[in-house]
Amino acid sequence: MASSSSVGIRPNTALQGGNTAQAATVRGVRTQITAWVMVIGGLCGLAAAFVLTIEKIQLAADPTHIPSCSINPVLSCGSVMSSPQASVFGFPNSLLGLIGFAIVMTCGAVAAGGVLGRWIWVGLQVGLTGAIVFVHWLIYQSLYVIGALCPYCMVVWIVSAALFVVVTTRNLHAVGATRWRAGGLIARYAAVIVTGWTLAVTALIANRFWYYWTTLL
Repeated sequence: MASSSSVGIRPNTALQGGNTAQAATVRGVRTQITAWVMVIGGLCGLAAAFVLTIEKIQLAADPTHIPSCSINPVLSCGSVMSSPQASVFGFPNSLLGLIGFAIVMTCGAVAAGGVLGRWIWVGLQVGLTGAIVFVHWLIYQSLYVIGALCPYCMVVWIVSAALFVVVTTRNLHAVGATRWRAGGLIARYAAVIVTGWTLAVTALIANRFWYYWTTLL
């Protein structure tokens, strides 16, 4: 009887071990994808923030300076950079981008080759949540208050949205929140959410400045 019982238990144990190993592999792949998105996204955001900072310095030194991203009355970095909204905390917003994207990129590089502590992921989640809220405020200000767009700022918008969704998805999986309906939908359709968000912002831009776009036809 003892022998038979032992034989009966082994397949279940092996199955559980296989499932655990498979789950660990999936988590590892998911973390790797998240890490590389953080590295690439952080690099793109850092580059945009760096250019914005340089342009801001040049504009401060010479008020007649025309930024490289001032292309027409709508795509006008100069108009955005000269506004109070460009320095909400008393210094250029781009400095926040330099710091924030550098942190994201560094954490992504570490996660790609090792393991990040739970508190670091929590910190990233808090930081990116604050960033995406700030981005939406800036989008509203650009479209409906300033009435101009900054191409480099729009790069930051898209990168911030992508990083927020990717890191949120990873953290939802980590805490098991994907078992909940909302958490599962976010995790499953992360790419669709980012694409849909980008299209929605594009539609708002098209509608807001339609009077100008029609003059180009």
